[in-house]
Amino acid sequence: MYEDFYHLKEPPFSLLPDPSFLYLSSKHKRALSLLQYAVIKNYGIIAITGEIGTGKTTLLRQLLNSVDDNVKIGLISNTHNSFSELLKWVFVAYGLDYRNKDTVELYDEFVNFVIQEYANNHKVVLIIDEAQNMSVSALEELRMLSNINADKHQALQMILVGQPELRNILLQPTLNQLVQRVAAAYHLTALEKDEVALYIRHRLQLAGCDEGLFEPGAIDKIWEHSQGIPRVINILCDTALIEGFVEQTLMISAQVLDNVIQERLSTGLFQHQVNDAL
Repeated sequence: MYEDFYHLKEPPFSLLPDPSFLYLSSKHKRALSLLQYAVIKNYGIIAITGEIGTGKTTLLRQLLNSVDDNVKIGLISNTHNSFSELLKWVFVAYGLDYRNKDTVELYDEFVNFVIQEYANNHKVVLIIDEAQNMSVSALEELRMLSNINADKHQALQMILVGQPELRNILLQPTLNQLVQRVAAAYHLTALEKDEVALYIRHRLQLAGCDEGLFEPGAIDKIWEHSQGIPRVINILCDTALIEGFVEQTLMISAQVLDNVIQERLSTGLFQHQVNDAL
């Protein structure tokens, strides 16, 4: 809609987790490095947490793009309270047939799959996104999967990714044995104030614009109302570009941001996003 007006190749502030637009702040770079290092060194279980909209899923997509061909990654984004149901989604993630099998058969077949992949010099990594939605019992049963070893090596790695509630869940006494197998953990936080401008410029440049479309005052407004949460930044910037296009203004000013923010707040929906960010 506004791409031609602002000489952009594509919308720079999509809400989709696109790794090609990933901005590696110091925190995001550290989290990604931890994930990549964990895969290389065969860490057992890794836990990555972060507030809603901080870029956890985008980091996962970048990890998927960066691993070698010998790494078999299964990604689950829709978690379940039942271990049996979870196992079925594990099978789907690796392209295995789960039909007409009970829980014991599923577990046994998955163990054989992991061991066979290990024998073929393939690493098997299971990523569970939105892990905070899992029940305590399902998380506890994940420990069964962490027991899959071959020749004293960790044959299956697991990466648990979730919102801050995941940390609170893992602190429950019933999950002590699972937590003891967590080799590394990282909590991803929002961008700092000075990083917001860099984030906006980074995405604009990737979309084909080398000019600073957002005036400093507009960026201050974006920081104030997003508190550095990338998803909220994207919402504000995308809507501001639409507003700028409608008003035929070549620069996004603080006034444009004020209009956008007031319009969204008037719906009652954006207030919830702002409260989440604050």
